[in-house]
Amino acid sequence: MSDLGNSEQNDQTVLSYERVKEEKLGHWRWLVGGLHARFATGDFKTGLALVDEIGAAAEAAGHHPDLDLRYSFLAVRLVSHDAGGVTGRDLRLAARISELAARAGVRAAPEDLQVLELGLDTADHTRIVPFWRALLGYDDSPVHGDKEVVDAGGRQITLWFQETQPHETPRQRFHVDVVVPIEQARARIDAALEAGGTLVTDEHAPAFWVLADADGNHACVCTPEARSKQGS
Repeated sequence: MSDLGNSEQNDQTVLSYERVKEEKLGHWRWLVGGLHARFATGDFKTGLALVDEIGAAAEAAGHHPDLDLRYSFLAVRLVSHDAGGVTGRDLRLAARISELAARAGVRAAPEDLQVLELGLDTADHTRIVPFWRALLGYDDSPVHGDKEVVDAGGRQITLWFQETQPHETPRQRFHVDVVVPIEQARARIDAALEAGGTLVTDEHAPAFWVLADADGNHACVCTPEARSKQGS
């Protein structure tokens, strides 16, 4: 890790995906505005012990991750909520968590990482954002503003408003965005194609590929690569 991760001045500076990528954080991946890692603990006892270690490190750092403990794995998400994105605090804590996992003999599993979000196609998102914000009890995204509404508690799926050209009411407005690390995208796309899907377009790759099922319903395989150039 460079000096960026150790500098106090970066605790309130939101870092871009490209800048975080330069840090070479090993098995950590930037997905949908946060740093994610997944650890194959193998059993609940091992995972719980790692959670205790991470909790102590988080308290010492005064910065706290989102943890999802299941029987065979522990998923960790890091984001500086007060700053609205990833900062130097997240980089430092990510490095510390990696050390704790390695010391416990727990294997990182970046190949299992993904984030699911819903995309709602709209020619004018400002007309419909208030409805969805109220219906879901969500807030505007601290990163993307009203182009995305999120559960402040981080428990529910994000709703992203995908810009489209004005059109007659289509058969499908919602689509699923499956966000994966860039190295996992090709395998996921190939698996979907082998399962009867078709490639609608790859003109926006590597930010996202648009696929369709046998009935023509669209879904996207997305990565963090070049997303900022696509307005997301």
